[in-house]
Amino acid sequence: MKEYRNNSFRYRNKYTHRQMKQSVLTIFCFRDANGLSLVSTLWILTILSVLAMQLLYSFQLENNAQRNFVDREKYHYAAKAGFEWGVAKLGMDETNFDSLGETWAEPVQQQIDDGIQTGNLLTYQVAIIDEASKININTAGEDLIRNLLSFLGVQPENNETGDLAVRIVEGRPYRTVRDVAKVEGMTMEILYGIQQQAVAEPVTSESESILQQPPSLTTTSIGGLVNMATVYSVDANTDANGQQRVNINTANAQQLTQIRGNNNQSVFTQAEANAVIQQRDFSGLSALLDVPAISDQVFNNISSNITVEDKAPENNNNNGEENQNGGRNEGFGGNGGGNNQEPEDELININTADSDELQELQGIDKGIADRIVAHRDSQGSFQNINAIRDVKVMTVQEFAGIVDKIAIKDGQTVEGLVNINTAPLEILQLLPGMDQQKAQAIITWREQENPDDQSNTENPVRGTPFNNLSQLLQVEGVDTQSFRQVVDWVTYRSHGYRIESAAVDLNGKIIATYRGIVVRNGSQLNVTYWRQD
Repeated sequence: MKEYRNNSFRYRNKYTHRQMKQSVLTIFCFRDANGLSLVSTLWILTILSVLAMQLLYSFQLENNAQRNFVDREKYHYAAKAGFEWGVAKLGMDETNFDSLGETWAEPVQQQIDDGIQTGNLLTYQVAIIDEASKININTAGEDLIRNLLSFLGVQPENNETGDLAVRIVEGRPYRTVRDVAKVEGMTMEILYGIQQQAVAEPVTSESESILQQPPSLTTTSIGGLVNMATVYSVDANTDANGQQRVNINTANAQQLTQIRGNNNQSVFTQAEANAVIQQRDFSGLSALLDVPAISDQVFNNISSNITVEDKAPENNNNNGEENQNGGRNEGFGGNGGGNNQEPEDELININTADSDELQELQGIDKGIADRIVAHRDSQGSFQNINAIRDVKVMTVQEFAGIVDKIAIKDGQTVEGLVNINTAPLEILQLLPGMDQQKAQAIITWREQENPDDQSNTENPVRGTPFNNLSQLLQVEGVDTQSFRQVVDWVTYRSHGYRIESAAVDLNGKIIATYRGIVVRNGSQLNVTYWRQD
């Protein structure tokens, strides 16, 4: 009985121990399942949080992009509005000259309504640059381009200046100034100067310049061909009154005689016009100053009828053969010999004859006769009959009076002239016949106080701009020779302009730009090129 009880106790203990072990295992399994669930939940929450943050970030980026796009578009239209303001400003310019003293030449900063956000204003800055204030590389001669390259630091001792100038001329025409980069020998330093370090934003091949730090949108030269050269300079082929110029290479005698000087008098007589016609083709306006009043044809007709000696005595029958320094032998100058000689008493002494006597000669009218007398009075007696050919068809003063009314080419426009009213010292001093002193004298002239009171006019003009090329002769240091050399390269107005407009934010940072080339055609302004960035 006792043994049975012991066995029963051992059985119960064994059963209880198994239950406890099974309960402990169940508890541990339950706890492991809860831990896995917690970890899984945490990972799911983490992933969802990352996705939510990514989604929110995407929404924020999209929202910012949309807002930036709207702002960008607004600034683009603000820059375009500034460009249109510049076009309108040029349209109001009615002067017959273009100078830095006019209101269009002053950089401006203005504001326009936002258009989207009520009460907000957008700021734009505008600068109008005269393209004729630069050297046109499509029309400038080799010497002028050589001067420009030398100014930019191309050393002539390396034989680069001359060769490069020739290659630039041979590579014409250029669509933009930056196209000269393809010319052999052209370097970044020559083309851009220090602009590469001065400009932060990249320069495209079609843009000619970049707006600088606001509000200074000026064209101050900082070196480099892109800042001193152009391909857009153009002027109308008309005089100051808008009348078409007379082409001295194609005009007939009647058209030439209708040209009037500053005194409203005809400059050429019929015989003088004929002399001009026989001497063309002219490569420049100043070539008129070299035209002899006595053409080859007229001289051949009168050579046997003129002399530089007084009438020989009647008892002298040697027919002038003993006169070795003038007389008959000098007079005929090999124009046909004795068989064609007229009697001695019919010869006209060009050293003593007055205007009426000279007009008796074939092909000599009053205009040429007066010039012969004037030349003789100023230069002294003619040494031989050939010296009469030194008489010119016009004086420098007469030429200056008509230089704005004549041309050497037909067409509505003429390209490549430099505007003496807007060109800086660096450009003026490079022109033929000019140096630094003469260039500074031109600038001093145009900047001097205007004697006319324009304080009450709607668009006052500062300074005393040139309105006729003849005024160059009044500038200190510009003599006759300098005038002759430079007159074919300059003008006092322009019909080609660059308008640069920039829209800026509240911090003064340029957000958008709009630039273009505007050409005046009569009363119309045509945009020939534009670029928006």
